[in-house]
Amino acid sequence: MNAILNIKPLGFQWETQDPFLFCVHHEDTFPPGNANMGLDKKYLTGRSPGDDFITKDGFRMYHGKSVPGFPGHPHKGFETITIVRKGIVDHADSLGAAGRYGDGDVQWMTAGKGVLHSEMFPLIHADRTNSLELFQIWLNLPRKSKQVEPHFKMFWKESIPVYVHNDNNGKNTHVEIIAGSLFGINPPTPPPDSWASDPQNEVGVWNLKMDADSSFTIPKAAAGINRTIYFYSGTEILINGTRINSYHAVEVNPEAEILISAIAKDARVLILQGRPINEPVVQYGPFVMNSKAEINEAFEEYHQSQFGGWPWPEYEQVHSEKFQRFAKYMDGSIEERDF
Repeated sequence: MNAILNIKPLGFQWETQDPFLFCVHHEDTFPPGNANMGLDKKYLTGRSPGDDFITKDGFRMYHGKSVPGFPGHPHKGFETITIVRKGIVDHADSLGAAGRYGDGDVQWMTAGKGVLHSEMFPLIHADRTNSLELFQIWLNLPRKSKQVEPHFKMFWKESIPVYVHNDNNGKNTHVEIIAGSLFGINPPTPPPDSWASDPQNEVGVWNLKMDADSSFTIPKAAAGINRTIYFYSGTEILINGTRINSYHAVEVNPEAEILISAIAKDARVLILQGRPINEPVVQYGPFVMNSKAEINEAFEEYHQSQFGGWPWPEYEQVHSEKFQRFAKYMDGSIEERDF
């Protein structure tokens, strides 16, 4: 059985397989922040405020003008899974939900019938650099779920299980289980209308931290499941004996056991898998529907309603200078966590 089906280099937006739409890996080292948790003007010279995606001096501003990040923008018809490895994200949305999360936390948001939200990267450290590393994964919704009510959920890092595998050489692999049961270990429950909420869809999101010279075997999945391995940090790995260079994606046969071996240095690997939805995908920017007519309807609806409007003082909304993590949900309930 041929375990490896395809190997591709990774760009800024990573190609994914159905049911995923794409994945982005953000990695920036921002300067110290000012009193507003943004950048002093001296750091913005030579940039294009509001549209800065070129890495310069180790960071990008994205669509932020003073605070890096993504000011208020709409989503409809899919879900975002935001995995923050390092740094802080401030969330605000048109339905009154908000949050600050990071350093291992995960936010899962079902956009459903439409939500306007912002994702800003506040520079909370004024005396040193502010590092950011995160993945944002877009998971599609089936036709039946594209008009559901939006849903916002936090997976705090304390609630995300980590499976530790010790191989025959005494080397460890740590597996963060974000979605999809693995070795009988269950992650937090996905939002209720997610494609991942049905175990038969075998949606998996697993992040591997591998010691140098370690090995780890991913068990088989069912026939028809799409499975992709993203090797995003390290020098080289072997997948069933095939050498893979860093920053490459490998599509693999779900019916084969997959042996991953880190060569000489530590390695970081993200794995995405799931049963394809197998419906037409028509995407225009942040709207993902099943037909062009539905895209036109989505734009018309957004222009009329703004998906509830913007209840916050700024489209580049950042929260209090207090550093605790928190989530304010659409029903007004609040959770708080210390860093």
